[in-house]
Amino acid sequence: MRSSENDGQPKKVITVPELLDYKRQNRRIVMVTAYDYSASLIADRAGVDAILVGDSLGMMALGYKNVLPVTLDEIIHHTHAVTAAARRALVVADLPFGCYQASARDALKSAVRLLKEAGAKSVKMEGGAHIAESVELVTKSGIPVMGHLGLTPQSVHQFGGHKLQATTDEAVGTLINDALAVERAGAWAIVLEMVPAEAARAVSRELTVPTIGIGAGPWCDGQVQVWHDLLALPPGRDFHHVKQYANLGDIAIQALKDYAEEVRESKFPTEEHSS
Repeated sequence: MRSSENDGQPKKVITVPELLDYKRQNRRIVMVTAYDYSASLIADRAGVDAILVGDSLGMMALGYKNVLPVTLDEIIHHTHAVTAAARRALVVADLPFGCYQASARDALKSAVRLLKEAGAKSVKMEGGAHIAESVELVTKSGIPVMGHLGLTPQSVHQFGGHKLQATTDEAVGTLINDALAVERAGAWAIVLEMVPAEAARAVSRELTVPTIGIGAGPWCDGQVQVWHDLLALPPGRDFHHVKQYANLGDIAIQALKDYAEEVRESKFPTEEHSS
């Protein structure tokens, strides 16, 4: 057991079996993305249950237009930084596009690298019944897998953009069947992204493993949000499913403006700031 740095008191390290128990206890799972050491340290001290090193880092940290260019090496690099700071939260790392779609063996090789080289405790894979073989092989090899259904960003071109999914009865039925297939294959949790609240509720009732919602309403067993969206970093990103708990983007811009002004006017540094 490691100690948390937020209050000096020992805190239990979160594990997959514990998060599975949360569903039976009707206790909500709190998950947030983080892509670097500082963000991970803050999230861990705040007491979140899980940290996702998502391939969304492509857009939020690397400036890509979507998640597709993100490589496994980039996920490993960022996951290593996140696990270096996380003392309590369970760290889950995305398997990026192209490193697991071809075969179950590719999925296993990629997942092994995320645990051995980056220190992840679980991996996340997008897809339904068609990836069940890969999920099964990875989980039977001792690596916990989180699934991801609904809007799966790695299939953005197939969907024609970031659109709400499972909007018909037939699509909801497919969503439930895919979720059950991934659960049977061994996934310990499933992210549901951008699906109607009632569809997410139906899936959550069918599964024995937790559902983690993002833009999927209030009836999932937990929630995941992007770090930057929660804190308005940078300002100007506004999504219907996001609540901004602080506007750090505007605060940071003003702070840097103040710094620039003081440097230009020779107000900083003063003698008290000299070494």
